[in-house]
Amino acid sequence: MSKFEAFILGIIQGLTEFLPISSTGHLFLGRNLFGLNEAGLFLDTMLHIGTLLAVIVIYKHEFLFMLRNPLSKRTLLLVVGTIPAVVVGLAFKDFFEEISKTGVTIGWEFLITGLFLWFADNIKNGYKRMEDISYSDAFFIGTFQAAAIFPAISRSGLTIVAALVRKLDRETAAYFSFLLSTPAIAGACVLQSMDLFKGTVENISLSALAVALLTSAVFGYFAVKWMISYLKNHSLKVFALYVWSLGIMIIGLQWAGIF
Repeated sequence: MSKFEAFILGIIQGLTEFLPISSTGHLFLGRNLFGLNEAGLFLDTMLHIGTLLAVIVIYKHEFLFMLRNPLSKRTLLLVVGTIPAVVVGLAFKDFFEEISKTGVTIGWEFLITGLFLWFADNIKNGYKRMEDISYSDAFFIGTFQAAAIFPAISRSGLTIVAALVRKLDRETAAYFSFLLSTPAIAGACVLQSMDLFKGTVENISLSALAVALLTSAVFGYFAVKWMISYLKNHSLKVFALYVWSLGIMIIGLQWAGIF
């Protein structure tokens, strides 16, 4: 993997982890474009660490508060919201890893993501701020996050949709979605790191990995900031149209035997 390829994959991960268009699905396409189908877990781990660092920097005050107050409501909301993803991730880890490798369903999953985004855009803006989120809200949003374990179902898209359904206002929906992503991304890094010890580390240069990590961190940082601001007064339908177009193209290429 060249540094240029690492740079492009870092951009893809950084942007699509937080825009509601699916990072896993886009990374699968990016690897295929560069012929890096077997780029491996080590690269995935570095890319996820990059986006994790971006969220930690943005939410540093939140995390400092939760470290000092481990039993605060905000800390417990994250715990409750993460439970569904932990259960589903551990129970069906091998199954979803196999689906991710083949990419056979990603076209349809992009279409499903678009349906959720289009539906959410018609929901009247809610009234709940961070202090109004209940534990049942957090669990409901976390259940949608767990469903995003499918490779081209957008995690940020589904959690924002779930938050809007639970009457969070649009800015808070994005804010809580990205905050809730932190334990999910950290958990993915831990699982990937454990798998690394079971096999061999891919032959990827440290400089290329560093480029991938730093690029995903920088673009992830700006993606979070931009998305929170964008969602205040803008439509999600543009993202729905994008993933629908991408899904239809992929299904067409698969049907033609090209992809």
